[in-house]
Amino acid sequence: MADVGYDPRFLDTDIAPPQAPAPGPDDDPALATPLDYAHFTVRMHPERRLAWWVAWNVDGLRLFPSDSISRSGERFRLDPRIPAEAQTGEEVYAANDLDRGHVARRSDLLWGTLDEARLANSASFFFTNITPQHQDFNQSGRGGVWGLLENAVLALDGLEERRLTLFAGPVLAPDDPPYRGVQLPVEHWKVVVYRLDGRVRAKAFVLTQDLDGLEGAAPDFLDDFDTYLVPLELLEERTGLSFESLRETVAPEEVLPAGPVLVTDVEQVGW
Repeated sequence: MADVGYDPRFLDTDIAPPQAPAPGPDDDPALATPLDYAHFTVRMHPERRLAWWVAWNVDGLRLFPSDSISRSGERFRLDPRIPAEAQTGEEVYAANDLDRGHVARRSDLLWGTLDEARLANSASFFFTNITPQHQDFNQSGRGGVWGLLENAVLALDGLEERRLTLFAGPVLAPDDPPYRGVQLPVEHWKVVVYRLDGRVRAKAFVLTQDLDGLEGAAPDFLDDFDTYLVPLELLEERTGLSFESLRETVAPEEVLPAGPVLVTDVEQVGW
């Protein structure tokens, strides 16, 4: 069964993943080629050994319950298609409080036929789809508003065919704290794209402790992480990625707000 990856026409219009800057002369050209998996695609950062972006689709009408497909026996593993030294593997997570945090949620990928869902379940455990997250950070992300974004959109009245397109990744800031040969991302981002009442809409979010930046200070992972609804311009500035295709597809008034908004309840987003 082929790993077809992210489908840019999943919402019946072309929505390409974010664009990364062109590779530098010293970058491994293999890392500039996105990696396709079942229902999702990953573009690795050439230096940070983590995903620059992950793009995936969710078919809510063919989505298996998360607990119906077991994760038992699945192991986190390197992708053999790219060099091991270009990935952040098990050595970063040994004997510490770091969790292996999925970028594309495992539960988002469990759709299609049973064989497809099982393949996607297994593929979600490649280290290319994983970022190192302190256990308090990861639990905050799962239990707070951050973990409810996709569910909230799938439950909307008027959502066409119960389908979502998502882009997400770590914010790979130059001052992220170093640890065991990698830098630990302090922030994460996500863009949710959907068709509601005949119009393609998108909302961008950042999960952070401080939207103004940490100014070089070490993050206190015991502090709460907040979810902010942000404009695409701010997300592009923070990630170094371009969402040109999304701009061409979504009307400006459908990508709100004009400035960052702290989100404490998914109902306040204004989907």
